[in-house]
Amino acid sequence: MKKTFGEKFLALFKKKSALTDDFYEELTDILVEGDIGAKTAFEIVDELEEICSKKKINSQEEIIQELRQLLLQYVKAVELKVQEGKTNIWMILGVNGVGKTTSVAKLAKLLSANGTNVVLASADTFRAAAIEQLAMHAEKTGVRVVSHQHGSDPSAVVFDAADAVRAKGSGLVLADTAGRLHNKENLVRELQKINKTCELKADHDCYKKIIVIDATTGQNALRQAEVFNDAVGVDAIIMTKYDSTAKGGVAVSIGRELGIPVSYICTGEKYDDIAVFNPEEYIDEFLGL
Repeated sequence: MKKTFGEKFLALFKKKSALTDDFYEELTDILVEGDIGAKTAFEIVDELEEICSKKKINSQEEIIQELRQLLLQYVKAVELKVQEGKTNIWMILGVNGVGKTTSVAKLAKLLSANGTNVVLASADTFRAAAIEQLAMHAEKTGVRVVSHQHGSDPSAVVFDAADAVRAKGSGLVLADTAGRLHNKENLVRELQKINKTCELKADHDCYKKIIVIDATTGQNALRQAEVFNDAVGVDAIIMTKYDSTAKGGVAVSIGRELGIPVSYICTGEKYDDIAVFNPEEYIDEFLGL
């Protein structure tokens, strides 16, 4: 079985008793393997070396604490709140295969259990299975779904879903969007059109754009976040498949490069396998503490 980042990191201290150039080089390699990205890894290690030299630090505990503080600077959390008495819209973004539709269902169950009127919008009208998949999740989670026929205008679906929420007085539209990155220009145009509809239909300050990324895909996830952020701007991240990774350091890269905070992590396939993101827990797990 492959070693986790934390295991490799802690093993480094057993191998290297002194803070030599070798120690820092190997630490950089381990950070890169942990999906932090080469550029970010080099900068973090340079900073760590400077701090350790300035503070005359050489004990394992102190080095770990300094690295922990450095990583925590870049990993941000955000609490997404549904504003009561208003029409809220969360557009859920992400490429196909990251667990986007399942994440929509998990959010629907979590938020409707708290009394929120949740309406799902099948705004991925191009992937035939997407509409059926969302309808199945809606039935299982007991929430309403608004969908049009296959190939119809995704913006119109979001428009109708927002009207359905407003008719009930308030609530949240969770819009499941397409993620065909191989056809980037069309995707970007489509998302920008949906974005305009969301801005029009949501009440003031009640519209969020959330990207779903797969924690196991490393630097690909950073590139995906860049594409969607450039297209419409991204407010928050949902990290999926967090349980199956020895890595997960991509939240550090995305936080540092793009400044996007994480709102939720998903740790399995069940509807309840979703939790509010905690940066301290995340970094402690990452470092194997």
